[in-house]
Amino acid sequence: MRILHTSDWHIGQKIYDQNRLDEHEQFLDWLLDIIIEKKVDILLVCGDVFDSSVPPAGAADLYYRFLFDLYQKTKAHAVIIAGNHDSAVRLAAPREFLQMGRIHVVGGIRESARECVVRLDVDGTSAAIAAVPYLNEGDILPHVSLEGEVERSMRYREAVKRVYEECLSIMNTDVKVLMGHYFIQGGTTSDSERLVQVGGINPVRTTDLPHADYIALGHLHRPQHIHGTGCPVVYSGSPLPLSFKEAEYDKKIFLIDVKDECKIEEVTVPVFRELVRLEGSLDDLMTRANFEDWKDKYIEVKVNLDGPAIGTGDALRQAFANRGGKVLVVESVLPDMKGDPISSEDIKTKSADEIFSDYYKYTNGENASPEELDELLTTFNELMEFTLKDETKEGET
Repeated sequence: MRILHTSDWHIGQKIYDQNRLDEHEQFLDWLLDIIIEKKVDILLVCGDVFDSSVPPAGAADLYYRFLFDLYQKTKAHAVIIAGNHDSAVRLAAPREFLQMGRIHVVGGIRESARECVVRLDVDGTSAAIAAVPYLNEGDILPHVSLEGEVERSMRYREAVKRVYEECLSIMNTDVKVLMGHYFIQGGTTSDSERLVQVGGINPVRTTDLPHADYIALGHLHRPQHIHGTGCPVVYSGSPLPLSFKEAEYDKKIFLIDVKDECKIEEVTVPVFRELVRLEGSLDDLMTRANFEDWKDKYIEVKVNLDGPAIGTGDALRQAFANRGGKVLVVESVLPDMKGDPISSEDIKTKSADEIFSDYYKYTNGENASPEELDELLTTFNELMEFTLKDETKEGET
């Protein structure tokens, strides 16, 4: 039995407002070819199929066209779970129709965790997959007044453990696989994961997970193996870099052969469009723009200037465009700036506290005081809390 593990497609995701549906289409075409070439029996998609709960029409069309091709051109089964970016209801709405095409979608837990178990038979080998979707703490934990963060974290972990144990209680098969979408302790995060803690609480731990032949996870965008348990615990990561920083390492999918033992093969995802980060003086950048090949590349530019200059961004965009590239953002850095400037990428990926701290250090430079920053952060968080309460009251009225 051969299983392919992937996750975090984020179809519909934009980078600096630039549409990437062409890249997602190329990835799905490549993935289908791999499934055919490698004779994959079961495809696992561990959440965040879409980048938003209401994906654009083009994103939904790509997804369903891929599923139709999977049914028509292969004999593979697919098991798909909702992630925190997906709408669980929307993703699972056509589940009865999709099931007729060997495609099993689990958006949420309605009555019992046993509903998550998908049983499959491949050439006489039976498999059971605990397709556990993203579990929002608000959905699985009853409210407890005046509860501390540690206590709530412990209750969440216990709830996750109970869900898997209930699934395993009916998994009497040759092969047992667990799926999930959450942050596990020991995982390495990427800058594009805006909130790596599930529901704002501490991560799940490997000791919370029961034994299985393979544990397929989604949520973290960097492909990685998690150590500390007797069975493979693997994040496949996102197939496309969701930020320029993520383009600095290879993206993967994982092929798992389950027979007497579990054999795992990493397959590197091709780069469908290069994301390039450049920094230098205006003269250096213009030289590179004019004499290198930038065809079909997206570019993030940081230009070091001696002083304010009008038209710098337009000049750089045009120079790279002349060689086939597209500059998505130009950040100007002046010599009198203190500390590290806050980039557009930082604003998209960092928390409010981190942005406030960065701005304080940027404006104060060597005079930045940790004690003063702590006091200002306390005041800042109080103001944020009052603002959120006011917005909630307005929404209720």
